[in-house]
Amino acid sequence: MPDLEKELRSRREHGRKLLVPYLMGGMTEDWGQCLAAVVDAGADAVEVGLPFSDPMIDGPVIQEAGLRALTRGVVPDEVLDGIARAEVPVPVALMTYYNLVFRAGHKRIARSMAEAGVSGAIVPDLPIEEIGPWAAEADAAGVATVLLVAPSTPAERVERICARARGFVYAVARMGVTGERADLGSDAARVVEGIRGCTDLPVCVGIGVSTPEQAAQVCEVADGVVVGSALVRRLVEGEGPEGAAAFVASLRRAID
Repeated sequence: MPDLEKELRSRREHGRKLLVPYLMGGMTEDWGQCLAAVVDAGADAVEVGLPFSDPMIDGPVIQEAGLRALTRGVVPDEVLDGIARAEVPVPVALMTYYNLVFRAGHKRIARSMAEAGVSGAIVPDLPIEEIGPWAAEADAAGVATVLLVAPSTPAERVERICARARGFVYAVARMGVTGERADLGSDAARVVEGIRGCTDLPVCVGIGVSTPEQAAQVCEVADGVVVGSALVRRLVEGEGPEGAAAFVASLRRAID
């Protein structure tokens, strides 16, 4: 499997801005085709969500996508199998909640991720104070634990998060759940600046970034951008792999 941090560092060193689209695993029959399509359209890595019944950080669009996957009877192993079958040439980071990690067992799910070709994991409801047991198993399996820094995160805590983060640091553009925003506000630049003072890991901004123009805006200060709800909405509306590819290509053009 591609090494998340190594791949993103290499692309950054070559002057490329990083584009990380988000998909909900299993939300449609053709979600694996959508995964391949966004990679072909210029993604440097892809974040894939595991459907979960109580997604605390997700807004209405991604909640709807997760509900569709759950209604289809999708379980975590099916999502991992879909990632493995897609054989995408860029790193895949799995976004999940700790309930699923705990239920499966740290070692088992970390190894299952690695066997499926997953390079990283984002567990947003697992705080830095409690991350040790999971992160140890993830490290052993070669899965990078990506951590988030929010506009409200105190400086001392930013240092601790950056010291433990692997792969990249996820800078939260603004407070609140995921979802499209007409205005990102001014928090993103401040969050990125705080992270830069603590680590040289790649920094990608997400949560609220919705348009090619906003993606270009955050890439003026960050190494890259994560775009989720705006892409998932298009899939919820039935645009399929072609629509996903067209949107990701528009983001790629904007940040290049």
